[in-house]
Amino acid sequence: MTETIAPARMLLLDEARLADLCARLDGDLAPQWRRLAEQCDLYRRTAPPAEHPLASITYLGPAAANLALAYRLTGQRHYLEEAWRWISAAVSFDHWGRAHLPDHDLDAGWILHGLSLAYSWLGDDLGPERREKLRAKLALQGARLYDFAVASEGGWWSSSYWQNHHWICHTGLATVGYALGVTAWTERAKAAMGTVVDVLPADGSDMEGVVYWRYGVPWLATYLDLLHDAEGLDWWGRCRFLARTFFYRLHQAAPGYEEIVDHGDCHDRRSGHSVALYRILAARYGIGEAQWLADTVADRFFWREAYESGVKPGVLPEAWAELLWYDATVAPVDPAVSVPAQAAFEDLGLLVHRTSWDDDATLVSFKSSPGGGHTAWDASRRIDAERGWDTLSAGHHHPDAGSFVLASRGAWLLVDEGYSNQKRAGHHNLVLVDGHGFAGEGRYHVYADAPPDRTADMVDVLAEGGFLHGRARTGRMYPAELGVEQLERTLVVMPSGRTVVVDRGRAAAPREWTVLLHADHPFDAVGRDVPHDGISGGGDGGTGEGIVRRVLRNGRAGAWLTTHAAGGAHAELVVTDVAANPTSSTPSLVVTRRLHTLRVTPPASRDLLAVTTIEPFDAFRPTQSTARLLPTEVGVDLGGGERVYLAGSDGAIEADGVTALARAVLVAGDRVAAVGARRVELDGRTVLDTTGRDGDAEVTAVLPLAGRR
Repeated sequence: MTETIAPARMLLLDEARLADLCARLDGDLAPQWRRLAEQCDLYRRTAPPAEHPLASITYLGPAAANLALAYRLTGQRHYLEEAWRWISAAVSFDHWGRAHLPDHDLDAGWILHGLSLAYSWLGDDLGPERREKLRAKLALQGARLYDFAVASEGGWWSSSYWQNHHWICHTGLATVGYALGVTAWTERAKAAMGTVVDVLPADGSDMEGVVYWRYGVPWLATYLDLLHDAEGLDWWGRCRFLARTFFYRLHQAAPGYEEIVDHGDCHDRRSGHSVALYRILAARYGIGEAQWLADTVADRFFWREAYESGVKPGVLPEAWAELLWYDATVAPVDPAVSVPAQAAFEDLGLLVHRTSWDDDATLVSFKSSPGGGHTAWDASRRIDAERGWDTLSAGHHHPDAGSFVLASRGAWLLVDEGYSNQKRAGHHNLVLVDGHGFAGEGRYHVYADAPPDRTADMVDVLAEGGFLHGRARTGRMYPAELGVEQLERTLVVMPSGRTVVVDRGRAAAPREWTVLLHADHPFDAVGRDVPHDGISGGGDGGTGEGIVRRVLRNGRAGAWLTTHAAGGAHAELVVTDVAANPTSSTPSLVVTRRLHTLRVTPPASRDLLAVTTIEPFDAFRPTQSTARLLPTEVGVDLGGGERVYLAGSDGAIEADGVTALARAVLVAGDRVAAVGARRVELDGRTVLDTTGRDGDAEVTAVLPLAGRR
C-alpha cells in the first residue's frame, strides 16, 4: 500500500492567488470565467459513462479539474456535487483504459492529473468518506503508473523523451505525487522531465507535427507550472524549447491562422490551437504574439475547432488552464508587425515562406531532416549507446524529408496525406526511385532500427527579405539496393510566391525517377504534354526535355504547374487513398484522406534533372503562366521581374547578365539574393566579391546593390 502524506496547501492555489483570482472574475478574467462556467454547465448536461467504454476516457480528468476549480473560486456547492459525479465514475472503474495499456498510458496520465487537482482543490469539503475513496484510488493508480514507468524504463514512453506519451504520463505521475505527498513519484517525474527539458530542440520545432504539438506540448507547460509551484524550481529559463516553440507553431499556421500546415501525423487541418498554452507562453516569456493569437483564436476560431477537431478530448476541457494561465499584463502584438514572413528551423530542417501575414497570402513549407530531427536523432543514439535503451519513438514523424506543401488565397493546393499508420514517402510531394520510397517505410515507425547514416538534411538556407532557398539532401533515405548516390531537391520561393523546385539525382545504374505532386482535387491538363522521345528537334523545340503542364484550382486559389524533365517525361494522374487509426485507445476511430496525385516519370536513366515551376494565381481573375527556362544549367524566368539561377557542378553561373561564383542567385526586380556566393556581378556591376580575402567567405543573404561588398 502506498503511503501518502497530503500537502498543507492546494496545488497552484495559495490563499493570496485564490483571493486575487476571485476578485478578478468580473474584471479582466470575466471571459475566462465565462468559458469555465460554460464548460461546467456542459458537464451538468452530460452523463459520465456508467461502465468503462472501449474508447478513451481521458476526458474524465479535466472534467474533475474544471468543476473543482469552479467550486473553489465560487464556493457554490453544486459545482462540488457535479465534480463528485464525474470523479465517482472514474473511481468506480477497476482500470483506466481498456483498448491499450490499461492503467499504464494516456488514460491514466490524463485522469491522474485532473483528479489529483480536484483532490487538492476540493480538500476536506468532499467529506471524509468521499475524500478517502478518491485518495485510495489515486494511490492505487499512481502506484500502477509508477511501477510501469520503472519496469519499462529504456523502452516505450517511460524513456521516449521526444514523445507526447512521456510528457503526459509523467505529468500525471507528478501531479498525483504532489497531491498525495509521494516523493518517489515526483522525483521520478522530475528526473525524466529534466532530461526532456534538456534534449528537446532549442529552436522549438516539434517532429510530431502541429496536431501533436497542440496535444502534447501543453503538458510540458503543465509540468513546469506544477514544479515551480510545488518545489519553487523555475525551469522556464532552462527549457529553450518552450521559449521558442510558439514561433514554430506560428509559422506552421496556414494563412488566416485558422488551419495548420499538416506535416507529420495530423488528424485534420483544424486541430492546432491551444488558447491555454498560448496564454502561459505569453505569461512566462513575455510573448505578445502568443497573447494576440490566443485572443484571435478565442474570438474567431475556438468553437469551430472545438466541434470539428478530430483530436479528443479537444480544446474545450482546457478552460481551467485558460483561467489560471492568463496574464493581463502581457500586451498582445500582431505578428504582422513584428515577425518576418520567412523562417527557418534548423533542427527539423523546416523552411517556411509566406508572401505576407494576410489571409490570402501564399505559403510554402519545406522540410528535410533525420527521423525526429537532428537533436533527437543524435541524442537518442548517445543515450541508447550509454544505457542500452531505445528512446527515439518517432512514430509520428513521416518519411517526408524533401517534401513541401503549398497554400494560397485561403485554400490548399499541394498537400500532405495527414495521418498514416503505414507511412510512405509516396504519400508526400517527393521523388520515388523505381517506384520505391524510403528504406523502412510501410510501417508506423519508419525510423525504428535505422542505421546512423540513414539521414537527410537541409543546407544552403536563405529565409529572409521575401526570399526562400533550401537544398534538401535525401539520397541516404532510400534502400541501399537502389544504388542512389545522390538525390537533392532545391526549392526556391520568390517574393511573389512563385516557386521553383529542382530535383537532381544520380544512381549507380539506370532508374525510373518519379516526381510526385499531391492535391485535394484533380489536376487539369493544359494543352498537350511534350513527352519527347529522345530525338533532338521534337516538339520540345530541340531542348531534349519533356514538358508536363497542369493547372490546379481550389476555390479562389489556382496554380500553374510545369515540369521540365531532361530526357523526356511521361505523366499520369492517379488516386491515392490513405486511411489510419490515430489512437490505439479508440480502435474504432478511422481518419481517411483521398489524394489526387500527378506522377511525372522521365525515361530510366542514371541521372535525374527535373525543374518544376509553380505559379499561384487568383482563380477568380486568372492570369496566364509566364515561367520559362533560360539557356543555362538551371535558370528560370518566372515573369514579373523574377528570375532564378542555380549553379551547375562547377559552382558558377553565367547567363542573362548574371555572372557569379555562387550556388544560387535570385533576382526580384531591383532586389537580389545570393546563396553560397563569393562573387556576383549583375550587368557588369559587381555587387559582391569576397574572393582573395576573408578566406573566400561565402555569403548567403539579400545583397545590397549600392556597390562592392
